[in-house]
Amino acid sequence: MNQKAEHPEKKKIIIVAMSSGMLLNFSGPADVFINADRYLDDRGIPGGYDVKIVAPTASKKLDTAAGMSINCELFVADIQSPIDTLIIAGNDSREASQPDLTCFYDWLATRNEHNTRRIASICGGAFVLAKAGILKGRKATTHWQSSERLSKTYPEVKVNANPFFTRDGHVYTSAGVSSGIDLSLALVEQDHNKDLAISVARKLVFYLSRPGFQSQFGNLLPVFEREHIGKKTQNWIAGHLNEKLEVNQIADQMNMSTRNFTRVFHRETGMPPAKFVEKLRVEAARKYLEDSDVSLEKIADLCGLGGLVSMRRIFLRHLNTTPSDYRRAFRTSLSDAGIESLLAAGSPSLANPV
Repeated sequence: MNQKAEHPEKKKIIIVAMSSGMLLNFSGPADVFINADRYLDDRGIPGGYDVKIVAPTASKKLDTAAGMSINCELFVADIQSPIDTLIIAGNDSREASQPDLTCFYDWLATRNEHNTRRIASICGGAFVLAKAGILKGRKATTHWQSSERLSKTYPEVKVNANPFFTRDGHVYTSAGVSSGIDLSLALVEQDHNKDLAISVARKLVFYLSRPGFQSQFGNLLPVFEREHIGKKTQNWIAGHLNEKLEVNQIADQMNMSTRNFTRVFHRETGMPPAKFVEKLRVEAARKYLEDSDVSLEKIADLCGLGGLVSMRRIFLRHLNTTPSDYRRAFRTSLSDAGIESLLAAGSPSLANPV
């Protein structure tokens, strides 16, 4: 039997550190594959990982936002051999126009499914893959704050801002920063098995599969200017969330007819008033869940969400998770934000905890 077939070479993992602003963009995936490799080595199991963090520029140097410099062993263009997994970790708008990235993009253009089994991106790395044409016609995700910009800049990319990571053929994209760990764990599971991925996740004290979607992180409503009808409406509704609100009642407060208010409001905000109110109720409930131990029943009442069953259904529709799962994932890790003491005092401001 061929000895090389008995003991396959380690899979080459190349992580290109495009942005040093977020160290976790490249250090997180690196730690996943390095720990998986150690686990396999300790048990004498072949098929581990050879992990290299490389620089996108010939200087091989990364100046970080943390006040330290990282000197990489390799410049990405030095790599001409086949790669198992290529990960583009991070990016920012300044880097796209840097002339010293020309060689990097020329090199990236040579990478395809014939010489690179998997191509992946972390956070803003999706912009790099899109610029190189790798995401053309493919579905992709990125950080929720950048998803709209990605969609507008590269309309040929099918952007979905919700999932932590996506796959389209041999191309994988992940959302913001820590989701690179989610994706890397999924790739380890794909290469080996769930038990190994779980062992690595436990080592890193991380979920193997986090509940929910990254839509939980973003605000459901945009920020409106003070004189915008959305802001004016929001200011009044915030103090009446626990009430049953009708469109004609809101229109009266805006000194408009119901028909004219509905027409203008939809045109200016992109949604009907009823949907706007529902999103405000969810945003208020999120704040209670994050910052207090107020019961779910009380939160549903305070925010006008119509009871536990109704609140659960509305949360699933808007956030792809339940109120109890949301609380477990996003509640403040320190003391509460003072909401409960205000509740005890009967403060009217609690109708608007956002």
